Amino acid sequence: MRATRPLINIVMIPYQILLPYLLIIGVIGVIFLRTDKYKATHEKWRIKERTLHILEFLGGVFLMLPAMYIIRHKNKKASFYVITYVALAVWLVVLYYLFVRN
Repeated sequence: MRATRPLINIVMIPYQILLPYLLIIGVIGVIFLRTDKYKATHEKWRIKERTLHILEFLGGVFLMLPAMYIIRHKNKKASFYVITYVALAVWLVVLYYLFVRN
């Protein structure tokens, strides 16, 4: 009897690649967040929230979330941090399936 294969084959990404990627995208996200904070305080053209959310969903959420509270930017806007926590939940599920489940 043959063993059944899962319907979806998740590509295994080694942590030696994933951790540096998350660090780099997180630093980029924090730079964007900090730049937006600077522009907000100096009444200049702002970075779109959509851009910040894209960076979160690309993996920057792990550094951007603490940075939101450290630099006190976007942490009082409910619609922003709800999406941020959704991005965090999505990434936690992804990491669970990549590293814990197998």
